[in-house]
Amino acid sequence: MPVVVVTDSSSCLTPDLAGRFGIRVVPLHVLSGGHDYREGVDDIPGDLTGVTTSGASPGELADAYAAALADSDGDGVVAIHLSRQLSGTWDAGRQAAAGLGDRVRVVDSASTGMGLGYPALAAARTARAGGDLDAVYRRAVDVAEHGRTLIVVDRLDHLRRGGRIGTAAALLGTALAMKPVLHLVDGKLVLREKTRTSTKALAKLVDAVVEQVGDEPTAVAVHHLHARDRADAVAAQLEARIPELTELVVTEIGSVLGVHLGPGTIGVVTCPDGESTADSSTAPH
Repeated sequence: MPVVVVTDSSSCLTPDLAGRFGIRVVPLHVLSGGHDYREGVDDIPGDLTGVTTSGASPGELADAYAAALADSDGDGVVAIHLSRQLSGTWDAGRQAAAGLGDRVRVVDSASTGMGLGYPALAAARTARAGGDLDAVYRRAVDVAEHGRTLIVVDRLDHLRRGGRIGTAAALLGTALAMKPVLHLVDGKLVLREKTRTSTKALAKLVDAVVEQVGDEPTAVAVHHLHARDRADAVAAQLEARIPELTELVVTEIGSVLGVHLGPGTIGVVTCPDGESTADSSTAPH
């Protein structure tokens, strides 16, 4: 049986997409009003004000990895999770894998959203093509290392409350009205540049993405939270300005990321080499 790929719900993979590629998705948690909601499993309240989040536990991950390993008939498991700088899920995965032998490999994507989803899809394609555990692991690591994630948040207070803003906090001081362009560097969310309006921030975001991509074949995902119109506008600009765009998808982020980023967030993930969400067995050539 092929190597099985496991990821977590911050990857923004829909159940249909994960199912088509045989990817197992472990839910992260939203904690609200004394209730523990599993992202992608339970109905989560729409109002995320004042709620908190938690990663997957070592026990949950051990169960998921053990089931995946059994389904692979021992060929192995590659588990790809959101940045260790943003969540304890990767560390929990390492603890879980330690009890299952050397047939389970855990990858820190150093990202989230489709910055995690694209490596999971690439690994699953390699597994489907007959790649062994080493090949699937290397593919996941390679795609994760070459992806880029940029984010514009509408308000900084969500990031500040959750402690996820990293070194950007010191640079921004108390300027909560500032509209920063943030990016993930070595898995940490840091400031790229400051602007004073959302319009300028989104323009800087688009310019940065275009500069990063250059003339290389690239798949792009535009994420948003309750900001579909702005996400569509950003997507249209990227489509017009990226010469070798292999795929462009617009998706809403889940509740766990939403708690920390807040409504109005726009994020862009780029994946070189044209990796996409399409099933290559059915996609047109």
